[in-house]
Amino acid sequence: THFSAAGEVSFKALLFLPGKSEQMFDSTIVHRNIKLYVRRVFITDEFKDLIPRYLNFIDGIVDSDDLPLNVSREVLQESRILKVIKKKLVRKALGMLQEIADNDAKIKATEADADAVQKNEGSKNQDKVLYPTVWEEFGKAIRLGMIDDGTNRARLTKLLRYKTSKSKLDLISLDDYIERMPDTQKNIYFMTGESVEWIKTSPAFEDAEAKDVEVIYMTDPIDEYVVGHVTDFAGKKLVNLAKEGGVTLSLSEKEKRIQKQRNKHYKPLISWLKSLLADRVKKVKLTLRTMSEPFFVATGENDVSAQLARINKAQSITFDQGETSVMGILEVNNRHPLVDELYKRILVDEEDEVAKELALTLYDTCALHNGFEIPEGKEYGHRLGRLLRQSVEIDADAPLIEEDTSEYELEIEEEEAAELAAAEKKKEEAAAKAAEATEDDDDEEGDEEADEDEDEDAEEVNEEL
Repeated sequence: THFSAAGEVSFKALLFLPGKSEQMFDSTIVHRNIKLYVRRVFITDEFKDLIPRYLNFIDGIVDSDDLPLNVSREVLQESRILKVIKKKLVRKALGMLQEIADNDAKIKATEADADAVQKNEGSKNQDKVLYPTVWEEFGKAIRLGMIDDGTNRARLTKLLRYKTSKSKLDLISLDDYIERMPDTQKNIYFMTGESVEWIKTSPAFEDAEAKDVEVIYMTDPIDEYVVGHVTDFAGKKLVNLAKEGGVTLSLSEKEKRIQKQRNKHYKPLISWLKSLLADRVKKVKLTLRTMSEPFFVATGENDVSAQLARINKAQSITFDQGETSVMGILEVNNRHPLVDELYKRILVDEEDEVAKELALTLYDTCALHNGFEIPEGKEYGHRLGRLLRQSVEIDADAPLIEEDTSEYELEIEEEEAAELAAAEKKKEEAAAKAAEATEDDDDEEGDEEADEDEDEDAEEVNEEL
């Protein structure tokens, strides 16, 4: 796109969006993507402050009439004129990206009829959908802008694109998501994870799917930081389903009273689990989620998510220890048969060892499933082994079986005897073949001698004649 800016600062600019990103985030490379001219005289292409880091993929030329020709790098850094130029360049670059996205929408709406796409000043007529390719190449840079550029965060938010549980393979904007929301839905729901497949295995996703709620898939690690800077959009709160609460639906007065009685009924189990897991969770409650798992481990609404804590630890980012580890909130599914068994056992005996083993194993398994780390992996393995033994009616403390190797030794002796017999047989066969070869050689020698005698007799007869 090309444009002219007039007013307190006058300049002309040409901005270009390349098809590929080239090492945008490599700090060792000096990006020469924006060339600065003063009255058509080239000044520099090494001035980093002319465009923010997250827009390093934009190429362009800027020609100003207001800057002096003998301007130095130090003067450029302090120049008010250049700050105004930078502000307008950023807005124009973001406007160029938004224009591509808007044209995509028009093309889709008119079934790829290029003539129906309105031509904007300074841009070429767009005849095909381009923004998915732009997002694929430069989406990470746009998300970085969400973190770095608070001034333009609202504009950048409109450029975000994600796949969702109802969009199939299409990328949609937050505006598209809101347009499809039912009137009863008050929030925008999303989940972060390593992949779409991983997200789909979560009990939180199972709950959203059961309630027919569209879920935004955020699978890039930087998304965790992005949602930390965007708490709402168009009056709708962004809610991470992996955090406490999940999908919130309005309850009738009767449903609220039923829930109150349910909490009272299972209070002994909740109190027992709080005591058992006091050093692992900060809260235990009955879940309102519709899920098939016995437990779900969530994080507090204002806490670091398990996914972000894991990313921080993997990247060795310098945070306090509290930022790389997090205590979860245990949500208990009272309808699950294992939870029902726990409840019955602790009503009889709160010191039931089987109940303790079962509860600890269920918690560790669900914590791992939900992205948390467990402090005692070795002990978890031992508990799991003991429960597996009990499931097949083997004593939990049963020692290793004494092994009788006599059967194996007999098999070894039989194999060795068979190998020896085979070797002897091969030897005999080799000897027999050698004997046959010797006889054949003797026969050939005898035939040669007979031929020689016949030749000598023939010569003698010839001589006599």
